[in-house]
Order: sequence, then structure tokens, then C-alpha cells
Amino acid sequence: MLLAPTIIAMLIVVAYPIAVSIFQSLFTDSSGIDPKTGLFTKGGFVGVQNYLNWLLQQCQIGGKSQACPAGSPQAGFWNSVFVTFLFAVVTVALETVIGIWMAFIMNRDFRGRGILRAAVLVPWAIPTAVTAKLWYFIFDPSGVLNTVLHTQILWTSDLWASRWAIIIADTWKTTPFMALLILAGLQLIPEETYEAARMDGASKIQTFFRITVPLLKPALVVAILFRTLDALRMYDLPAILTGGGGGGGQGTTTLSILVVQQIKQSNDSASALSTITFILIFAVAFIFIRLLGANITGNAEKQRKAVAKEA
Repeated sequence: MLLAPTIIAMLIVVAYPIAVSIFQSLFTDSSGIDPKTGLFTKGGFVGVQNYLNWLLQQCQIGGKSQACPAGSPQAGFWNSVFVTFLFAVVTVALETVIGIWMAFIMNRDFRGRGILRAAVLVPWAIPTAVTAKLWYFIFDPSGVLNTVLHTQILWTSDLWASRWAIIIADTWKTTPFMALLILAGLQLIPEETYEAARMDGASKIQTFFRITVPLLKPALVVAILFRTLDALRMYDLPAILTGGGGGGGQGTTTLSILVVQQIKQSNDSASALSTITFILIFAVAFIFIRLLGANITGNAEKQRKAVAKEA
């Protein structure tokens, strides 16, 4: 009974939209002349045809499935999948490494630690749209970065330069989020555990890998999982910074950008694409947790005792 309000709210804001999207994806709202009968049709039930169109990069032309012309949303589907996972893997990896480094610094006891922690939050607090415009001016051909590096790199139009521009901007913005979550995990580790390790003659490297990493694992898994799911849904940063372009095509078009582009053309096809995107993200989250074997709800006290016993 206590959980009922939360469950009802989740059903309304999550389950219902997903169900409607899946239902719409099984129909087509396209209308025209049926080439077989010569009659005007208004669309109808098509089953999984909308999904096949995306996965096989096909378009319905003259009532027949044909290879989509270059530049169409369906033709760029697998490219968008690659771009989405590229951004997710590279940005999360960089944010994790830098976030751990920042968390260890903020966990030390020194004068001005509170000011430093507040300052670290600034990039995360800035709205993504503002961040995108800020970095747009930095990456301008005559902007700050090219001026400092004495280069003429087209950061927002060249294929790989535009991709790295988005990776750099996203890493700058979201690393503080990772650092603060990791810092919270570090502060849960009792100092007595480290004192016992030092008394037993453990080196700093042994202490890090035998004590810090195992006890930090639940917080680290949560941080990486949240950021991975967020990166897989990336839309606003590349949409504003590069418009989804780069390299004269769809070099920075993520799945979310592709969904928005398709909504402007066909709701049923966009529903199929959004469902595919949802399934991909759900699969990544499921595999992620299963492979790491981490209890993200965490029984921290039990884990601390296990590590202390091993030490």
C-alpha cells in the first residue's frame, strides 16, 4: 500500500507512453494509391515492417520496400547507432578516470576543500544548451582553441574533429557528476580499514586495489551506469553544437536526434525507432549489471566486513 502511489505514477509516466509507442509502431499513417488495387489507402496495421525498415535501411517507395536514398533517416540508422555508442563509450571512460582522480583530491583534508567542491559543480550546473553554445564559440574556426593551438581545425564541420568536439564538451560538463558520486562512495569507507592495512604493511597500490576499489565498486557502478544511460540518450549537445552534421553528412547524429528528425516526417516510423532505442538502452543496462555482478542497491556494511576480513 505504501508503494502503490509510486507504482501508479510510474505506470502513468513510463509504462503507458511505452505501450502507446509500441502500439503506434505497428501501424502506418502513410496514405496513397495502392499499386496493386489502384485504390486510395489510409494506411493500417503493418506489423513489424516499420522495425524492418530501420534495421534493413529500407523505405517504402511505390508500395514496395527499397533501399533508402542517401541522406534519408533510415539510411543513417546504423551510422547513428555507431555514433551513439562511440560517444557513450569514450565519454564515460574519460569521465570515470578523471572523476576518480578528482574525487581523490576532494576527499583529502585541506584548507578550501568546501570551495573546491562547490566550484567543481559549476560545469554540471550549467544548462546543456548554454554549455553547447559556450563550446561552439570555443570551437569556432577563429575561436579560442584554434588561436591557442595555432591551428585551423574545423571543429564543428570536419567528421572526426566534430565528434571529438562533442566528446570534449560532454566530458567537461558531466565529469563533476561522476566525481561527486565517486566521492560519496569514498567517504563511506571507514578510515580504520586503511589504518589496519598500513599496520599490516600494505603499499598504496595494494591498498587501492584490495580495499578502495572493492568498497568503491557499488558507487562506481551506479555512477557509470547512470552516465552510460544518459550518454546513450544524448541529444541536445550534438544537436546545438553541430546540428547532427559533421563530415558533410550525419557524422554526429545520435539515435535521439534521428528520432526527433523522424517525428517531423512520420509518427509511426518514429515510434518504431524510439522503441528500438529503448530496447538498446535497456539491453545495455541489463548486460552492464549482469556482467559486473554488482549489487547496486548495496549492502555496504557486509561488503566492508568482507574486505576487512580479506585484508
